[in-house]
Amino acid sequence: MLIRNVLATLSLLPLSLASCGAAATGDKAQSKGPFTIEEMGQFEEPWAMDFDEESGALLVTEKAGTMRLRLADGRLGSVTGLPKVDYGGQGGFGDVIFAPGQSGPTLDGRIVYLSWVEAGKGNTRGAAVGKARLSCQEETACALDGLKVIWRQSIKVTGRGHFSHRLAFSPDGQHLFVSSGERQKLTPAQDLGNNLGSIVRLLPDGSPAPGNPWANKPAPTNQIWSYGHRNVLGLAFDPQGRLWDLEHGPAGGDELNLVEPGRNYGWPLVSNGDHYDGRPIPRHETRPDLAAPAISWNPVIAPGDFIFYTGEAFPAWQGQALIAAMVDPGIVRVRIDGDKAIEEARYSFEKRIREIEQAPDGTIWLLEDGEQRNSGKLLKLTPVRE
Repeated sequence: MLIRNVLATLSLLPLSLASCGAAATGDKAQSKGPFTIEEMGQFEEPWAMDFDEESGALLVTEKAGTMRLRLADGRLGSVTGLPKVDYGGQGGFGDVIFAPGQSGPTLDGRIVYLSWVEAGKGNTRGAAVGKARLSCQEETACALDGLKVIWRQSIKVTGRGHFSHRLAFSPDGQHLFVSSGERQKLTPAQDLGNNLGSIVRLLPDGSPAPGNPWANKPAPTNQIWSYGHRNVLGLAFDPQGRLWDLEHGPAGGDELNLVEPGRNYGWPLVSNGDHYDGRPIPRHETRPDLAAPAISWNPVIAPGDFIFYTGEAFPAWQGQALIAAMVDPGIVRVRIDGDKAIEEARYSFEKRIREIEQAPDGTIWLLEDGEQRNSGKLLKLTPVRE
């Protein structure tokens, strides 16, 4: 394992903000990162990971359609019985999370949820979410038993972008939230007759949750919690139990949003960025009836995923959002102030960071966005003790 002390090489990058009401970075920036980086493994196009809280084992999805596991002692293993994924562009294997409230010393018997892109008819495709039980004949050899699709993007469309398919359980474990991208089709995000461009709220079995804003409407409208989203690649609850999303903008306008039921987040009616061909988009401030971001970035940070840090290893960061960034690769640290957010610091890395998670011991783990075989490193951040 390679250990690198990066105190002298990690730097903060200035921020240009485009959001209405977002606070700028400035005098609280630090010049060095308060951690060392340790390489813990290598993966092929890794996309997501999740820790089992009791055993410390880690599941990692690889975009082309494979899943691997890493035990707490560092041994690597495989997972079989996976779904067939439609791989290409932004599509492939997506997220993985453990169901909340599970216990036991090993992964055997654990319930997991996962997302992927599946093919449809006529060159169409869409995201799917499944539920399965891990059956482990050996500690390093597990299989998905009884995998069942519990949710699908509706409708399936052409193209290979903006699937989103991030997963998050509510703090009480009663509801599963899924981000559903607008598939680069723009207008579906404003159409409540489909579930594209939305965040959906489900029961753990995948059925629409009672109490949703349009619970009395037919499917898929009864699944929808919020809409007007573009491409949500981060979904997390803060320590207060509030749901936030992290969203890719077009040419500018990446967003962190406080997600509230029934709200319209504006895409493609408004944005703090413009279309890639240069056509302007009205800014959020022109439509106060639509939900505005807590903070937005222009130039973009190209977010991967994010967490709200709750551990003891980095006490000064508790309650803050730590964002994996792929442009100016690294971590963006954001402080929450009510329903707004303020960027506090950036820590730069050599390669794009796709995923970030907090381990049971409070250390921070990252996945690089590697496209070549075994080029996506798994990195562990440990605080420097003075």
